[in-house]
Amino acid sequence: MVTAAMLATGCGVKRVPDSIIEKLPYEARIDLLEAENDLAIAVDKLDETRNEVQRTKEQIRRAKDRLSGARGEVGSAADPTSREVAELAVTEGEARLDWLRARQEVNGEEEKLADMALTCAIARFEQAKLETARKKKIEGSEALDPADFEGQVKQCEEKYAAARGEAKNVSAQAEEVKNKWEGAKSALAKKTFDARASPYVE
Repeated sequence: MVTAAMLATGCGVKRVPDSIIEKLPYEARIDLLEAENDLAIAVDKLDETRNEVQRTKEQIRRAKDRLSGARGEVGSAADPTSREVAELAVTEGEARLDWLRARQEVNGEEEKLADMALTCAIARFEQAKLETARKKKIEGSEALDPADFEGQVKQCEEKYAAARGEAKNVSAQAEEVKNKWEGAKSALAKKTFDARASPYVE
């Protein structure tokens, strides 16, 4: 079932009054299951994107600690080879941090998209409720204009499509940053004979 928490998102979405939906016969409510399931999926997606933001935030914290350690190694290097490895580790650490920050920007875009997708799912759910109520000739449903509900779905989906385009641009930029980090990581791995156990190379 759709909970109040699910519907907390989507402020400004025109709703079908509960007093109308409560009058729907059981068999008519089954017609709403598909739209209700889509809504539940949208809620899960939003939760997933928010969790990813938190995971990346923790990865950024660890990357900063790792970079600090690498910089310390530069000053304490006992020989030129050790110093070169430490400097490569700093370069890799800086590139890693840049990549994680770029990825967090992508995560932010994904969270915004998921939030918008949930709003659209709510709008479609409300449209489905009105269509079902009018089909069953539920008292009060005739006073609601189907065009209003159709229009808010269309408007939401248009905004979502535009936001997806912006998110793609952010993702493309992040991919360039990732490639730079991959290059720095490969250089460090090569210098350390592919020492994957190194604290600077995952």
